[in-house]
Amino acid sequence: MSQNPATAAPRYRPLTFGVTRAILRDGDTGVHYLSAQQDLPAFPGRITDRLVHWARTRPDQTVFARRAKNPDGTTGEWRHISFAQALDAARRIGQGLLNRGLSADKPVLILSENDLEHALLALGCVYAGIAYCPTSPAYSLVSQDFDKLHHVVKTLTPGLVFAADAQRYSRAMLATLGADVELVTTEGSVPGRATTSFASLLATEPTPAVDAAMAATGPDTITKFLFTSGSTKMPKAVINTQRMWCANQQQMTESMPVLAENPLVLVDWLPWNHTFGGNHNVGMVLYHGGTLYIDDGKPTPALMAETLRNLREIAPTVYFNVPTGFEAIANAMKTDEALRKTLLSRVRMFFYAGAALAQPVWDALHAVQEQEIGERIVMGTGLGMTESGPFGIFVTSPNVKAGDLGLPTPGLVLKLVDTDGKTEVRYKGPNITPGYWRMPAETAESFDEEGFFKTGDAVKWIDETDIHQGLKFDGRIAEDFKLATGTFVSVGPLRAKIIAAGAPYIQDVVLTGLNMKEVGAMVFPTGAVRTLSGLGAEASLHDVLNSAPVLAHFQRVVTDLAKTSTGSASRIARLCLLADPPTIDRGEITDKGSINQRAVLAHRAETVERLHADTLHAILKPE
Repeated sequence: MSQNPATAAPRYRPLTFGVTRAILRDGDTGVHYLSAQQDLPAFPGRITDRLVHWARTRPDQTVFARRAKNPDGTTGEWRHISFAQALDAARRIGQGLLNRGLSADKPVLILSENDLEHALLALGCVYAGIAYCPTSPAYSLVSQDFDKLHHVVKTLTPGLVFAADAQRYSRAMLATLGADVELVTTEGSVPGRATTSFASLLATEPTPAVDAAMAATGPDTITKFLFTSGSTKMPKAVINTQRMWCANQQQMTESMPVLAENPLVLVDWLPWNHTFGGNHNVGMVLYHGGTLYIDDGKPTPALMAETLRNLREIAPTVYFNVPTGFEAIANAMKTDEALRKTLLSRVRMFFYAGAALAQPVWDALHAVQEQEIGERIVMGTGLGMTESGPFGIFVTSPNVKAGDLGLPTPGLVLKLVDTDGKTEVRYKGPNITPGYWRMPAETAESFDEEGFFKTGDAVKWIDETDIHQGLKFDGRIAEDFKLATGTFVSVGPLRAKIIAAGAPYIQDVVLTGLNMKEVGAMVFPTGAVRTLSGLGAEASLHDVLNSAPVLAHFQRVVTDLAKTSTGSASRIARLCLLADPPTIDRGEITDKGSINQRAVLAHRAETVERLHADTLHAILKPE
């Protein structure tokens, strides 16, 4: 009897999953320990060993490429850096940094975005054993008070600061850096300050001292500091060591064997001041001898076209993005034949992180893939954080649904702790940070009595009868709150439910109702609401959000959600649409595009109060 095509299991492009079996053991009451069934193989003691290896075995292969900038601001042809050139530059720059007496106590601070000079400077630091820190460009370019940049400088006491373009970064440099800090730029000079050109740093002649410095580095050597995004508190500098980076890259290979099966090619915009772009993706290219095409695009209306242009030209073997990026790609592929053909030609896996991916976006991607190539591309995902290097948990099969996480990578032990009706996941393994730089109290507070890092993430089983399917996300414990009735509101799952119900018109949602009687929702809409409204491009966003079609759509969302709610903690009693988008400057959104719920609530306290007092202009309630 033939199988009904409508009910047949979907066909996926072949992909091996490295961890599919787990071991669960019980601890004290309310505590369990979960680990992969296999052990973590031996891994190198430092990432620089991999750079040296590939420079010897694949000297002419491109490791980094980026389009040249034209005088009019557009991008031109690709500039390539080979492994041999990268190693030579690392030795030269490393020598220059050693000559200046830099160290972890006087590290290199990088202010600007991803580019070739940024990459080479970072390699020079790692080669010479001198810590560096790529920090969010928004701290310099978006912020008006430079509050977070002041905090970064005070925490790190850098001895050298780099920015690609002096004109763009001068104001931030002059406002935050003392005269004793050397300034290095690729283009231009900082007014009133001696400025070193990147070209002169690169021209330093290496000596045996730089190779001796590299040989003296080891697993405990600090490679970089990465700052957390920060919400109600200032960002913390997460210590990243050679052990963390190398262990995590081997862990990724064990969980995602695809990384080592074919020559690795990435097309990637993810910022290097975040662990996803800077550790996860740059690290895998160095570890596996791959090629990274630096994408100057971003998942924003102004820059997405650049990403699509690059993906029409360069075919990645695996592709990483955040949910907003995948949403834009899914929409573009519906009508862009060149994009479909190139992007889907050899990609073995998609992977998202940074925020929840709405199921409708997932479904749209699969529909286009099946139409173009007759099979689906696995959408990989998992759970990690800056403090875990970042990779921690990864899915176990192609049958992934929104919110699924999977099983721990080899070498990482998960401690599952019952807390106020939730289960917090904690980490222990060679990929976990030793702590926060110059913050002993915060470091001590972040580890429990057994040395497990307290993530603050909540999880539950995908299937309680089968632990080998792994875990799924159950929100951030710190985001959950109680209503005035004492009932807990589980923010993560409810937020995902609202986004799915309002697709494709909801960018993100922040839930309200702490110590109040009902749950509310503040919605950040997508640009698609303008089309929904029927108003022209000249209409203000305020008019768009108050148009009859838009209000009718969200009224249906609120009403439909109310029909499926099971009580006050899952019932959206009031909803408003926000015309003012979340900002990086206020910490409401990270460079990756994920929403910081606590920061939004703190900065929009008046809106929350008016929402629950029914004094906003347009509040939608269940009918």
